Amino acid sequence: MQYLKLITLFLKANILIELEYRANFVAHALVSLGWVSVTIVGTTVFFTQTDTIGGWTFYETLVISGMFTLIGGFIQMFLQPNVQKVIEMVRLGTLDFVLIKPVNSQFMASLRYAQLFSGVDVIAGGFIMVYAMGHLGLTPDAVTLLLFAVMVLMSMVIVYSIWMVMATFSFWFVKVGNMTELFNSVYDTGRFPVSTFQGVLRVMLTLVIPIAFITTFPAQAILGRLDAVTFVASVVMGFGMFVFSAWFWRFAIRQYSSASS
Repeated sequence: MQYLKLITLFLKANILIELEYRANFVAHALVSLGWVSVTIVGTTVFFTQTDTIGGWTFYETLVISGMFTLIGGFIQMFLQPNVQKVIEMVRLGTLDFVLIKPVNSQFMASLRYAQLFSGVDVIAGGFIMVYAMGHLGLTPDAVTLLLFAVMVLMSMVIVYSIWMVMATFSFWFVKVGNMTELFNSVYDTGRFPVSTFQGVLRVMLTLVIPIAFITTFPAQAILGRLDAVTFVASVVMGFGMFVFSAWFWRFAIRQYSSASS
């Protein structure tokens, strides 16, 4: 309950900040919509030369693009601003103000800030998926929607864990920003089915940097194509990566030389 109240306070504070600069919010929201359009156009261009990509039709791939946009919005809305703040606080020694709070330090460090205009991407991603599902003539039943909800949650947990691990590296390395840029570059592959890629690259996008678990597998869930093994693997992957990110954060905190030490 305490953490729920804190999340509510964080959101209120971020809303007030956004309301101070309404024109800035609108401008960023329009830019976000522009990038969404680029994603759709990019997918459309590929299908002018072929009927399927990795065994996926245009509208099936569009479902993946919607998932890619939704999770991309989640990253920009919550993870990117907080990771940047963590890197800055470690560099300046102001992380002390987080560590002395009577709540979990990882919770405070990873959920305090939000770029609410990126919520446009989250909403747009949902609309893209609904639009594509409509053209496919698919109406998910309650079980399919439940499986999809779990897969989306695991997708967010996996992305959160990856970004927290990158943020935690800032306790030892200065240019962690390069790692986030690298992830963003790799994440761009998530707009297409993982079956598009072959060999070592496909293995890497599934097990090393699990992009498949973030976009392709949740799309399979809403399309009714998810098998039990993939579902269980996603849950195990999500919980496993979250536990590791939490352990890694606690380990780094023990090594941290604060500004007052």
